[in-house]
Amino acid sequence: MTEGLRYAYAVVRDTGAPEAGPDALAALEGVPGVAGEPVRAVRHLGLAVLAGDVPAEDFDEGPLRERLEDMAWLEKVARAHQRVVDTAGADSCVIPVRLATVCRGEEGLRRMLADGRERFASALDRLEGRVEWGVKVYAAPPPPEEPPAGEPPAGGRSAPTALSGRDYLRRRKAQRQAAERRWGHTEEGARLVHDTLTGLAERHRLHPPQDPKLSGESDRNVLNAAYLVRREDSAGFAERVGLLAERATGLRVELTGPWAPYSFTADDDGAGSAGADG
Repeated sequence: MTEGLRYAYAVVRDTGAPEAGPDALAALEGVPGVAGEPVRAVRHLGLAVLAGDVPAEDFDEGPLRERLEDMAWLEKVARAHQRVVDTAGADSCVIPVRLATVCRGEEGLRRMLADGRERFASALDRLEGRVEWGVKVYAAPPPPEEPPAGEPPAGGRSAPTALSGRDYLRRRKAQRQAAERRWGHTEEGARLVHDTLTGLAERHRLHPPQDPKLSGESDRNVLNAAYLVRREDSAGFAERVGLLAERATGLRVELTGPWAPYSFTADDDGAGSAGADG
């Protein structure tokens, strides 16, 4: 079957294996795609794209444009997309394709491979044997301060002797200075984490700090970085992150991965549009 819409997940090398297809496909047995469909490989010019059949009522250009405004639907699709990519990339080099890349039939997938062949092949050469690790560093909130003598505790009754205006301003100035020192220590600690990890990685990518409204984190995100690490060096990298987390005073260090190298493919490696490819 060659007609209909095809949702593209990732590009891999065509290893020349028989009917089973590229090595990355073997890991996807029983892993459903964004529409619950099985994922298979379409080969062309020494490459293969992992893709699945998706229904027009959700993924044709018009319906898809509307669907992308539905955050619950988009999150579900994004999770399924990532699950396919990360499963395929667990033991193989994969180049993730941009979310919601849809082509018309297998010919559309082959055209995508042909148009992007040079950059796909270059990225596969560059990223072979590498994985991505994500590291986030958060500034932990300071412990609550004890009020000085003469000032009532928060929510308590007034003390017999209130602070004078001068004492109050002096205290507020000291609090600001203490906050500035804490922030300076936080930035220094985040720099130390980043500088240490860049020495263990082949490449790194700094992402904007996460918005707490989107992440749900109350602590301030002071480092949001991705590191490209050789697969065989991953255990040592993760161990070093753990040591840094233990020693980082006033900081919380979070490690995620290993992932397919999302942050280290060129921006246009995910060739294709957000709608159906004609």
